[in-house]
Amino acid sequence: MARPPWPETGIDHALRLRSLWISWFLALLFHTDLGLMPLFHGQSVEIESHVASANLPTLFAAMLAYMLMPLAALVLIAYGASSPPGQKGWRRWRALHFGLSLLYSLTNLGHLVADVLIPDARADQIVLMGVMVVIGLLINREAWLWWRP
Repeated sequence: MARPPWPETGIDHALRLRSLWISWFLALLFHTDLGLMPLFHGQSVEIESHVASANLPTLFAAMLAYMLMPLAALVLIAYGASSPPGQKGWRRWRALHFGLSLLYSLTNLGHLVADVLIPDARADQIVLMGVMVVIGLLINREAWLWWRP
């Protein structure tokens, strides 16, 4: 009889992680979409920037990397969870993934705090960032349990 891909608890942490990362990523996309909504009502979404125009390509590359990392995590979680029993190389990925989840939680928390401190911040954006922080904490928990069964 084949061994199940999850520990004896019967909980498939990798499946939970994939679902949570997809939820987090959809919330990130919705956060961006909500931020652009005023454009459709003739309002400006421009905020005062302190980034020099020459540095924008670097900023855009960093934003692209920030959005692509969860997608890469989803793929690697799927491969790690479906690898044959006994392959130990995926254990290192689980540890790295836990660290990645902590990094994303910290950046989301920082973004939430920044949104709260902005005087004219929109409540919908603050609520959505709060949801992203909660999803991120759930990712942290599941990543820990997946790494340390």
